[in-house]
Amino acid sequence: MAFANRLRSSLPLQVLVSKVLRSEPLSAAATQRAVVRPSLTKNNNNSDELSRNFNSIASKKEEKVKLPLVLFGGYGKYASALYIAAAKTDSLDKVESEILDFVQSIKKTPELSQFTKDPTVPARSRVKAMAEISAKVEHSDITKNFLAVLAEHGGLNHVEAIAKKFVELTMAHKGIVEVNVTSVIPLPAEEEKELKETMQEILGQGKTVKLEQKIDPGILGGLVVEFQQKMVDISIKTRARQMERYLQDPKHWGDLLL
Repeated sequence: MAFANRLRSSLPLQVLVSKVLRSEPLSAAATQRAVVRPSLTKNNNNSDELSRNFNSIASKKEEKVKLPLVLFGGYGKYASALYIAAAKTDSLDKVESEILDFVQSIKKTPELSQFTKDPTVPARSRVKAMAEISAKVEHSDITKNFLAVLAEHGGLNHVEAIAKKFVELTMAHKGIVEVNVTSVIPLPAEEEKELKETMQEILGQGKTVKLEQKIDPGILGGLVVEFQQKMVDISIKTRARQMERYLQDPKHWGDLLL
């Protein structure tokens, strides 16, 4: 059952959050401490602590989990630690579903959205709220611990970005490669088919191409293709910039006179 449906069938989420907040009045000192937040967008030690927390509740299996994709940055580290913990307990699909449900609930519930973004909420209140929510919707231990660690370190407002990185890992695990294509207008069906076939040849057998289109008139024309943290930019905008830099260099001026 979806996260939002579970909440509606028991205690409304806004009531739960309000109840926790009322039980944890904000003191000036607590507020000051809560404002100091770690940066998840840069490499730091927080992801190492997340890994240690996950290891404490993961399965006793000792085999190492190989990541299907190497991710960088704070979001990538958090997502990688979550993937390893879920893989060790054979719960990748369940954890993915729970995290995505939670992200959707944030988007649909103003009270929860505000709660996750409010830097003045003390860490203990955030942790307590996440523990009660996880208990109500019967989250797996992995998801429960993940949300608790984010709550403790002021990272709940980054959960959507981490979830996106986590999905990249689960898709790679299933052999699915998302290819994002940016163009000025939607690609005609025939061109989309040709591009998909070309990408399939590049990626090789055992991979499934998932093509996602994005419209951006700002590129002026051509395409920007992104996949597996790689980018092929053949847009008119980029070519124009390259030509501009070329012409700004005096050593190329002689070429124009030939």
